[in-house]
Amino acid sequence: MLTEALKKANKIVSNVVENLDGQPEVGEISVVESIAGCTAEVSGLKTAKMDELLTFPNGIQGMAFTLSENSVGVVFLDSPIGLKAGDKVSRTHRVVDIPVGDAMLGRVVDPLGKPLDGLGDISAESRMPIEREAYPIMARSPVSVPLQTGVKAIDSFTPIGRGQRELILGDRQTGKTALAVDAIINQKDTGVISIYCAIAQRGTAIARVVDNLKKYDVLQNTIIVAAEADETAGMQYIAPYAATAIGEYFMQQGKDVLIIYDDLTAHARAYREVSLLLRRPPGREAFPGDIFYIHSRLLERSTRLKPEYGGGSITALPIVETEAGNISAYIPTNIISITDGQVYLSSSMFQKGILPAIDTGRSVSRVGGDAQLPAYSSLVGPLKLSFSQFEELESFAKFRSSMDKETERQLKRGKAIRAVMQQKQFRPVPVVDQVAILTATVEGLLDDVQENDREKVYAAITNVMQTSQKSIAEMILNRKKLPADIKSNLVDVFKKTLLSLGFIKEK
Repeated sequence: MLTEALKKANKIVSNVVENLDGQPEVGEISVVESIAGCTAEVSGLKTAKMDELLTFPNGIQGMAFTLSENSVGVVFLDSPIGLKAGDKVSRTHRVVDIPVGDAMLGRVVDPLGKPLDGLGDISAESRMPIEREAYPIMARSPVSVPLQTGVKAIDSFTPIGRGQRELILGDRQTGKTALAVDAIINQKDTGVISIYCAIAQRGTAIARVVDNLKKYDVLQNTIIVAAEADETAGMQYIAPYAATAIGEYFMQQGKDVLIIYDDLTAHARAYREVSLLLRRPPGREAFPGDIFYIHSRLLERSTRLKPEYGGGSITALPIVETEAGNISAYIPTNIISITDGQVYLSSSMFQKGILPAIDTGRSVSRVGGDAQLPAYSSLVGPLKLSFSQFEELESFAKFRSSMDKETERQLKRGKAIRAVMQQKQFRPVPVVDQVAILTATVEGLLDDVQENDREKVYAAITNVMQTSQKSIAEMILNRKKLPADIKSNLVDVFKKTLLSLGFIKEK
């Protein structure tokens, strides 16, 4: 009797199997154990990989962030509203990646490569994982080619080379983003591809950057990667890595890339949020112990490659926000130790209207001087010395009723240098014009120029370079040092021009 029943059951099962359409699918399915903010604990994923993309009901995506023996800590990349404990989770068997290629140029995308500009889908050439190891030392070339920002105070005092990592830091509303945008605008017609990565920024602030890049006709050579303030902490966390992956694609093609991370303070806070929710041990200021590592492995990917590895470069300008000018705080000191120098923006200078508010005493470039154009070399030393003397004398001069002629000369020279270093936003100054103006300043031609006449004087000097001194302009651009006799003749031409226009008087 039992044998007959088994035969009948086997026949039924065989009929069902024979009538199945297609091949059975084998997959690893797990369930959500708990949800906390933008994170979840998931059980059942025994073979999940770090940074693997996971899918939840309603198309919600997450990233495997913490792997343990019995569960996986997941960071949501979409809003988890509607999810609950017991919902199923599926593996995608691929790590989080982003589309890369020329189709990304001129577009605004999120850290997963989804378009945010309403211009339709992006037909990417390929995809690259957002996380990857930095190139080894043997694959790197020295920093030897300058990346001109168009900002006189940077290109002269704290020069940046292609492949360098130069930190921009300062308090809120001191012009950090403005400085970065000016650097992007100055890359027009240079062949450098710019990537602006906005982390936890307001949508209006990102839109303002996009509008300015459109206005100055550089958006078509720029990529915006945006994780807005209302995005999940997971999206804010992966944003800079996604932007770097896009830059690495172009670097491997032999192209030069400029990346702005705006800003890594917000990035650190996003990482702290997800780490605390996943119960990672907190350290100083509640940041996890590996907060230094997440930024070092990001910025180490910026370099200049040898020709056999592609020959391109990534220049990184990370931005960090300070509080009350405290550059010795935890996150700023971490990133200062990773980068190759910093440009410090002073809130007191900003309040006085000295723009850009670059504090030359606290700003430094550790490798960019090797890449600086030779024409600057004979100018920077005297400029720095004169300006340092001026800053010391200025504070004492307020309490003195009379001064000797040498002190008056030093004060005039210092005021001329401070004035020449100021410039309006969206007005990057070409290399040749910078060298011309700085040469006139070092030689004291601008010491007695009235403040109202300064812009006219600068225009007159640059006009001379563009008309009668084209051969010297070519020497500057061709990385040649100006001989003493040529420089002396150039100064004479400037002096005669300013005398004829009545801006200075014969002494």
